[in-house]
Amino acid sequence: MESFLDQILYWSETIAGHIWWPAVIMMLGATGIYMSFLTKFIQIRRLGLAIRFMLKGRSKSDAQGDITPFQALMTALAATVGNGNIAGVATAIASGGPGAPFWMWMTAVFGMATKYSEALLGLKFRVLMPDGTYSGGTMYFLRDALKYKKLGKVLAFWFSIAVILMATFGSGNMAQSNSIALALNSDFGINFFITGFTLAFLCGIVLIGGVTRIAEVSDKLVPSMIILYMGAALYVIIVNIRMIPEVFITVIQCAFTTEAVAGGVIGHTVKEAMRYGISRGTLSNESGIGSCSIPAAAARGREAGAQGLVAMMGTFIDTIIVCSMTTFVILSSELHATDITSTELTKSAFASGLGLEWGGYMVSVASFLFGFTTLIGWSYYGEQGARFLFGQISVKPYRILFCVFVFFGAVLQGKYLQIVWNFADIGNALMAIPNLIGLVLLGKVVKDVTDDYLHRWDNGLLKSPFGD
Repeated sequence: MESFLDQILYWSETIAGHIWWPAVIMMLGATGIYMSFLTKFIQIRRLGLAIRFMLKGRSKSDAQGDITPFQALMTALAATVGNGNIAGVATAIASGGPGAPFWMWMTAVFGMATKYSEALLGLKFRVLMPDGTYSGGTMYFLRDALKYKKLGKVLAFWFSIAVILMATFGSGNMAQSNSIALALNSDFGINFFITGFTLAFLCGIVLIGGVTRIAEVSDKLVPSMIILYMGAALYVIIVNIRMIPEVFITVIQCAFTTEAVAGGVIGHTVKEAMRYGISRGTLSNESGIGSCSIPAAAARGREAGAQGLVAMMGTFIDTIIVCSMTTFVILSSELHATDITSTELTKSAFASGLGLEWGGYMVSVASFLFGFTTLIGWSYYGEQGARFLFGQISVKPYRILFCVFVFFGAVLQGKYLQIVWNFADIGNALMAIPNLIGLVLLGKVVKDVTDDYLHRWDNGLLKSPFGD
């Protein structure tokens, strides 16, 4: 069995290393820049409007759709603000050096325009299903909107398979239950099997209720967990406020040099900083992989532009705010120069910064909340991929399969932990490729919808931002 796992570890590491550099990294960067110019850098010039729409999207309405725009954002955030913010940032710094966060920030700045475009297309090309619910996402706009129909069908099939694999084996499932089990075991001595069974059971209870229950749970848990985590991180930052300029300079300098400037590990190259920064940044905020288009399609309202503005706030909150706080906590602790990595590095940094043992406990609690909400968010993504390919009959079997792999993710520990993160990197890349191709080919649609919507909004022609 060990030799089999060793082979999986070797091949997954090899594939993950080659699939990201340089092809997918270049595609992500080029698409983000392209969508930014097409939308006239909507992520900057309309950030204030996006914040207003995000808060306004909490209100209920009778508009077509299954969940409120805010719940769509929270469902997307449930899937994005996960252990990628805790373990992902730590592994990016440990593997790519202190310069990796800079490239995470770059994925966020340009990724906001990418995510805006994904959500816009997700809502615009959604489909009303026979059971009265809405389905949509990258696989739908690839199939229905591309001028080249054969290419669209191939890319839609590719994306659907990739999202199922990502939600089953990748960061949407096993990586989350793995991080939760590791944190609970190290702090509270809870057996991996007990954690795995409990998580699988809790996920099953939520999944029975479909997207409505997932959205309701996310609406309650996501804001609370972000405030809890940000509060603790902010305390550490304030305590170490004098180190913040030094940390910021270190990140910038190490992003473009082959050696860490202050307290880092010698030997990290610019390539490594870019690879791990961009791959872990994408793992965290999911800009470019098309996932946010799926809950966006279920949002109430008729205006695709408004939902795009709300959706891009997910990347801003996830990476510009939450990941940045994790970065400052880790680098100000100077523990990144040790052999500690993943959740353990973040826990140790918080414990050091807070000066109390419960600093590590706080990260364990955050890991559970972040990971659990990511699990239920990604279960919906994978379910929609299965529904697209095999119809409604596949939904219940998929939910069972998802819960089974939640359990397996929790019990896979030790040196084979890296297998989980390798699968996450591979799954992200396989989702990104067809999604990015679709975004570029549909760029004119994004531009036309954006210009039309903002013209009507700016001139007072809309009573509600969402077209209720």
